[in-house]
Amino acid sequence: GGSGTVGPAAGDGGPPAPERVLFPPTFSVSEIKNKQRRHFMFLRWKQQQRKEKLAAKKKRRKEREALGDKAPPKAIPKTIENQRVYDETTVDPNDEEVAFDEATDEFAPYFNRQTVPKILITTSDRPRGRTVKFCVQLSTVIPNSHVYYRRGLALKRIIPQCIARDFTDLLVINEDRKIPNGLVLCHLPDGPTAHFRMSSVRLRKEIKRKGKEPTEHIPEVILNNFTTRLGHSVGRMFASLFPHDPQFIGRQVATFHNQRDYIFFRFHRYIFKSEKKVGIQELGPRFTLKLRSLQKGTFDSKFGEYEWIHKRREMDTSRRKFHL
Repeated sequence: GGSGTVGPAAGDGGPPAPERVLFPPTFSVSEIKNKQRRHFMFLRWKQQQRKEKLAAKKKRRKEREALGDKAPPKAIPKTIENQRVYDETTVDPNDEEVAFDEATDEFAPYFNRQTVPKILITTSDRPRGRTVKFCVQLSTVIPNSHVYYRRGLALKRIIPQCIARDFTDLLVINEDRKIPNGLVLCHLPDGPTAHFRMSSVRLRKEIKRKGKEPTEHIPEVILNNFTTRLGHSVGRMFASLFPHDPQFIGRQVATFHNQRDYIFFRFHRYIFKSEKKVGIQELGPRFTLKLRSLQKGTFDSKFGEYEWIHKRREMDTSRRKFHL
């Protein structure tokens, strides 16, 4: 009545028993009918996948160390960004046509330092506390910006008043159920007007390890990944909100980072710890934008001429196709 062993006896010098594979290659968790067992087996399967991945990584590292300088270069991982479908409107920095367009578009006076930005920040009707706080914090990020609350006044009537008072841009923060959910950016006096969906808004007090309140220095502006003609236009719209001469002594940076057509806004202060190390603190607020439409001229929802509208069913044919 001893324990019976399957295969060659332990002491007969035969080949060792092959290591038991937990899951055969044709294994499918979804075939298990019992929900708890299915969940348990799924976790076991994920654990095994992780182990195999780590083992392969260790093996590769050992091979690289053994080969030394002769090791092949590291493989670049495939990401949605670097597998992006080519867009024929991608801008070449040396393109003469683009240079001409930029010299004559609506933002040219700003880039030529002929006009100084003056921004009006307003809201949808009767804004709630969170939107009000967001507008106030945004006004500390954008120099020379003024917050006014709308009291039943139509946007079409606000625009002529803004132009008469020399405002260069109008920012409208829309809200839904007390949460900011939209942004209309209108460049004055002749447009264009961009409409964005806004999400993931974080006010200053909700950001962990935030720095002290921003100072009144003019921040630097970083625009990342605005590569197409449309992206170029949107990037220039954001750039023209800030005065063209940043005060580097303030060490403040406003970043608009475009990734997969989502524009992430962050506001930081940096400090040089040494010649190579830089420390950064986020000052807030932060939010994410997604372009819904770009309109020629100033805001006109009924008769406006649209340069670009995001049509999901027609435009989003591939997960790797981006428009900005």
